[in-house]
Amino acid sequence: MGDVILVRHGATDWSESGRHTSYTDRPLTAHGEEQARALAAILAEHRIAVTLSSPLARARATAKLAGLDDVRIDPDMHEWDYGGYEGITTAEIHRTRPDWDLWTDGVPPGPEGHPGEMPAAVGARADRVLATVAEALREADGDDVALVAHAHFLRVLTARYLGLPAASGALFMLATGTISRLGAEHGHHAIAAWNERPR
Repeated sequence: MGDVILVRHGATDWSESGRHTSYTDRPLTAHGEEQARALAAILAEHRIAVTLSSPLARARATAKLAGLDDVRIDPDMHEWDYGGYEGITTAEIHRTRPDWDLWTDGVPPGPEGHPGEMPAAVGARADRVLATVAEALREADGDDVALVAHAHFLRVLTARYLGLPAASGALFMLATGTISRLGAEHGHHAIAAWNERPR
């Protein structure tokens, strides 16, 4: 059976400044576009049967620039809804909530349509994506499945792939413009590669 290749999108102005970015659809910066193009050589080494992407432009642009074709959009792969903390940095939040932790506390409600999410809600979306991935891998005859999305979502998805609670995504740092690989060893789900940048 093939692997699950995780692609975090390239940099945006908000990711570079540490601002929480979920539903605000920031474009890739020039550096982010360069990061995405650099992923093409690594991805070309894999036989990818199916590519799923977040609906947000930064993920879709990364997939295109990285040479991934026939991309299917999966709405469940959008980033963690940061609600009232959209566009705000962790340092700014800590000025009024010094003990705040996204992974345990979630976020306050934001504008209409963006109530914010707790880890379990993001985990439920990740579980649905993983069910789609499992079916795609069964039909892929050993080829891989690529997922192009966002840091916090992919960290939660990794935790769920490993059978851990969604909040265990806190254990996995993930930079922009990187590739990670989830596979199996001796019948157990495992991380085969993590947070790799092109050389």
